[in-house]
Amino acid sequence: MIASKARTDCEVVVIGAGPYGLAVSSALKAAGVETLTLGGAMSFWRDHMPGGMRLRSPWHATYIGHTNGPLSLDSYAEGLGISPEQPLMLEDFVKYGLWIQAQAVPDLDPRMVGRVETADGGFRLALADGDAVRARRVVIATGLMNQQMIPTVFKRLPGELVSHASEHTGYEAFAGKRVAVIGRGQSACETAVFLKQSGADVELVCRGDIHWLGHRALSGKQAWSLRDFLSERLASPSRVGPFPISWLVEVPGFVHHFPEAARAGLNKRSLGAGATGWLRPGFDGIRVNAGSRIVSAAARDNGIELRFEKDVTTFDHVFLGTGYEIDIARLGLFSPDMLATIARRGGMPILSSGLESSIPGLHFIGASAVGSYGPLMRFTAGTPFAARTVARFVRKARGRR
Repeated sequence: MIASKARTDCEVVVIGAGPYGLAVSSALKAAGVETLTLGGAMSFWRDHMPGGMRLRSPWHATYIGHTNGPLSLDSYAEGLGISPEQPLMLEDFVKYGLWIQAQAVPDLDPRMVGRVETADGGFRLALADGDAVRARRVVIATGLMNQQMIPTVFKRLPGELVSHASEHTGYEAFAGKRVAVIGRGQSACETAVFLKQSGADVELVCRGDIHWLGHRALSGKQAWSLRDFLSERLASPSRVGPFPISWLVEVPGFVHHFPEAARAGLNKRSLGAGATGWLRPGFDGIRVNAGSRIVSAAARDNGIELRFEKDVTTFDHVFLGTGYEIDIARLGLFSPDMLATIARRGGMPILSSGLESSIPGLHFIGASAVGSYGPLMRFTAGTPFAARTVARFVRKARGRR
């Protein structure tokens, strides 16, 4: 519910009400910290994910902040008869997030933030409706908003010919169309399957073969290897990254102390393109053009022409399943002067303890924290760590003050 009169001063403002925003808001409120959460509940998942999809993460990596107790996924699913044996449906995950919000963050304010500025030892947030809020601390939990990666060859083409996979929640309009999907990760493969199910003629274009994740039977293997056995029997809870380094991923606080080069290597190894094995049966009838490099793309009267190194093909539409590339400048929340004072590496903020940036009191959680805390921050599995870490840091800061 929206309060009848907006608060104008609080200790912490959380920007974003997705899994990370809800998790940290819940933890802060439980710690007695006056917290205002801004943004639409689960809005990115509701508005940028296709209906019918299943989550890539296993059950025990899908908790939103609460791993046990009355607000855990187990408690939510028990009364609805949702089986933990199957990947969670998008619709169920969104409802789970809304359930968390209703119970743990009932005073959510859905207004959008236009600008964040430093002011008087804290922050001033200008809201889209013209109002403003002041806070001692700000937690950025905007997830993948405005972080879509668009390859250079597609950047100047119109949206009716090229679109990112995150722009679609359904594909019925492409029935009978010839379409290309660029990429070989979860988003690209899922988009290809949904397009084919909607009646489109689909070709997946990727730089290499698809890496299928999950049980050997889903990836088509007929025999066990020692690595298969260890990977299945000793898999980490979140299954982020290859075995055995996946167990390092589970401890973001430890990863935070890695040398920068080592942490970057862990991120690269753990966040490579891959698709869950349960998508593979849906690939019957989808052409896979692996190992191809797109030289150029151009609009033509009859669609979009993709020029490869050896041939040229025309499609009605191109979908970019190219994932995301984090650059906090693209959030549009900070002035150039403030952005210049945030220490960054490759577009991501450099974070210290408590996921705090170089500006005291400004915290980043979720995908923006991958550079400093490792791959787990890219997934919902990282919400319990982020929530308790920020809440603990804020409590200690209050004590010092």
